[in-house]
Amino acid sequence: MIKNLVFDFGGVIVDINRENAVKRFEAIGVSNAEELLDKYHQKGIFLEVENGRITAEEFCKKLGKMCGKEISYEEARQAWLSFFVNDPQYRLDYIAELRKKYKVYILSNTNPFVMSWARSPEFTSQGKPLDDYADKLYLSYQVRQVKPDKEIFEYMIKDANLNPDETLFIDDGAANVKMGRELGFLTLQPINGKDWRGKLSEMLQY
Repeated sequence: MIKNLVFDFGGVIVDINRENAVKRFEAIGVSNAEELLDKYHQKGIFLEVENGRITAEEFCKKLGKMCGKEISYEEARQAWLSFFVNDPQYRLDYIAELRKKYKVYILSNTNPFVMSWARSPEFTSQGKPLDDYADKLYLSYQVRQVKPDKEIFEYMIKDANLNPDETLFIDDGAANVKMGRELGFLTLQPINGKDWRGKLSEMLQY
């Protein structure tokens, strides 16, 4: 029996467009943004800020050195936010309904720039932060681990006292879903940009 739902953020709750972010970072001077930016797992300083090895301020300094000019926090923030392309309110409304019956968690590879938006009233058209739609958020830069590494899953399992057999993990990354399955979670791998609500409702009926 499913008691818990664990959602990825980018690509599940909010649609992402990697090409937008690559172009935005290239525009501020990151010549190899195509190589460093990924939908699921970043590289270089982009990974360091997502796994909590460096702070947002340190990221801006390193980004500035990479670009050969000073990069402000807001410039970096807007570049990161260019990943996201839609208002997720209809999905959040659906998740709010699910919370009446299930525990809901977010497990995301993310960073302080993205969460400064997602955890604020500017996140949705209803003026509610992401926190209002989940029992707890497990964020890579805070846990200091990234998916698909086993450690971030194990941290969440222990902290939330989850039984993977009773938990459905929803993530658009194949490697993340594979690790979820290996750890005993039920899984759903939606396609970024597609409406996954019907499939999830179908799975919850069994």
